[in-house]
Amino acid sequence: MTPGEHAPDPRGARSPAEFLARLRALKDWSGLTYRELSARAEARGDVLPRSTVANMLSRATLPREDLLTAFVRACGAGPAAQDQWRTVRRELAERRGYGGTEADPDEDANPGPDSEPATEDLGPTGAESTGAKPTDPIREEAPAPEETPAPEQAPDAPPVWPSAPVVEPAGPGTGGARSRIRRLLVPAIAVAALVFAGVSVVAFLRDGHTGHPPRTPTAPAVGDVRIRVAGTDLCLGERRGTRSGQIHQVPCAAADVPLYALAEAGGGRWRIASDHPDYGAGCSGVPSGGRVPGAPYEDSECGDPTRIEQFSLEPYGTPVEGYRIVPAGSAPPGGCVTVVGDRTAAWARLALAPCAPDAAGQLFDFDRRD
Repeated sequence: MTPGEHAPDPRGARSPAEFLARLRALKDWSGLTYRELSARAEARGDVLPRSTVANMLSRATLPREDLLTAFVRACGAGPAAQDQWRTVRRELAERRGYGGTEADPDEDANPGPDSEPATEDLGPTGAESTGAKPTDPIREEAPAPEETPAPEQAPDAPPVWPSAPVVEPAGPGTGGARSRIRRLLVPAIAVAALVFAGVSVVAFLRDGHTGHPPRTPTAPAVGDVRIRVAGTDLCLGERRGTRSGQIHQVPCAAADVPLYALAEAGGGRWRIASDHPDYGAGCSGVPSGGRVPGAPYEDSECGDPTRIEQFSLEPYGTPVEGYRIVPAGSAPPGGCVTVVGDRTAAWARLALAPCAPDAAGQLFDFDRRD
């Protein structure tokens, strides 16, 4: 929920399509994923399968009243607001001429294999047949404000040390003065060089480098990949045992939950598929069409119409220093997947943030995974 922002009001909806548009706005206002809505509903004793909600919000017809009640309650609407949603729905259902009818009760009451609740059995391989994932009632972490980018890396070349002083015989006139100035200047230059070297090392380490020579970024290609934060030994992954789907940067040696793969989506766009050992197949994406500032970059089930699940993988720098992950069709545009918080630390999370001119925290490469 956006602090200080009132929940969408159903009153004023003049057609089923307008009513559904306000329901979608309610989901955006809640800030919850389908997995989280389903888990919240289950905690309250309601039945709210994720796929059923996705189907409901993608239509322009009125949902069943029990489905509507479970949905608005899971979004955080209180009893009075729930009554308003039900009242408006009944009024619209009694009207004629809007071209919208109620959703097919049989379809919602008997969901197909893609609409089963979050407790499906896992197959022998540990993957769910539906690709759907369970959820947590509460989002794991609240979006954090983007950190000011760290200073740019200092040049790799070692500092040039001053040469040994030249001893000149003291003599009358200005020769002796010049020699004394030279003897004083050389130590000062040496101290300045030491300070510069120390600052260079600090800047180098603060940018998340580990002391090894810069790696040549691996270009995106179809197949299994390990997504590395460019110039570091940190890769993208989830925290095992959580259900939020939030993606973090983790040590590459431990980045095996989930396993990622790239698939072409046409038009120069890519889909980032995930294979979680507990929750099965899914897709990386950004919820709410990228409209929520600081929206998390997360893994969830594929096919959610409210999520952005296609990306442009744009090279940055000459020569290429890494690739930006840019959500395709984000509203507003100009956002990049970004490491936020302490960018040098494991478990810093990823979220959508404005693309920075220096691409700090926004460059990745795609190591081939055997």
